[in-house]
Amino acid sequence: MSSGRLGASLGAVLGLIGVVIGGLALARPAGRFGTDSGRLGITMALAAGLIAMALGGLVVATSDGGIGTGNGLGGAIVALVVGLIAMVLGGLALARSRRTPHRHTTASADRLTG
Repeated sequence: MSSGRLGASLGAVLGLIGVVIGGLALARPAGRFGTDSGRLGITMALAAGLIAMALGGLVVATSDGGIGTGNGLGGAIVALVVGLIAMVLGGLALARSRRTPHRHTTASADRLTG
């Protein structure tokens, strides 16, 4: 296994993990455990997507053959696409978390008024 294939595979797997985490963060913005706002999942999805895109871009830039030559170019392109999807899902989850009020903020406001 060449270093190009290894880097592309690692980037694609990391991007896929970012897509899963970003999808979960988008589907469950309140967090899975407790009353957390879900920022950890959002941050992890964005970071995984960014690293996947960086690895994919590095392999694309350093590959000296075409797709199917064993240099990892096909996997690097997949890593770029999957990393981009992870970043988009993380960005959508971040925008949603900023737009909706937090539960503990509204509960404390209810205690003050009621």
